[in-house]
Amino acid sequence: QVKLVETGGGVVEAGASLNLTCTSIGGTGSFATGWFRRRPGKDREFVAVINWSGGRKHYADAVRGRFTVSRDNIERTTSLQMNDLKPEDTAVYYCAADYSDSRYLLGAHVYDFWGQGTQVTVSS
Repeated sequence: QVKLVETGGGVVEAGASLNLTCTSIGGTGSFATGWFRRRPGKDREFVAVINWSGGRKHYADAVRGRFTVSRDNIERTTSLQMNDLKPEDTAVYYCAADYSDSRYLLGAHVYDFWGQGTQVTVSS
């Protein structure tokens, strides 16, 4: 069973950048990695996803052009580079693994494992 650990969160000012990392520990097999966030008072929402090969990436409209997802399967990490951060990006960010490596756009319920989350706070 894989364990996912997110790191890289913090407190920054609007316009700054952060790079989140999701490290997978243990487990075997290939999986797509999704990023989700839960903003204060909001439901969890999709942010971005990358399949195992890295050849397919998808982004939410709110972050497209500002966020970039990438992965290193040797290091077993997935990164979310977040640029031009806005106060509305303030949230707890989670990574999740979809071991089907194909259903990842069907919703959060298809993901098999989740990290504990990392807080990102963007001040205006």
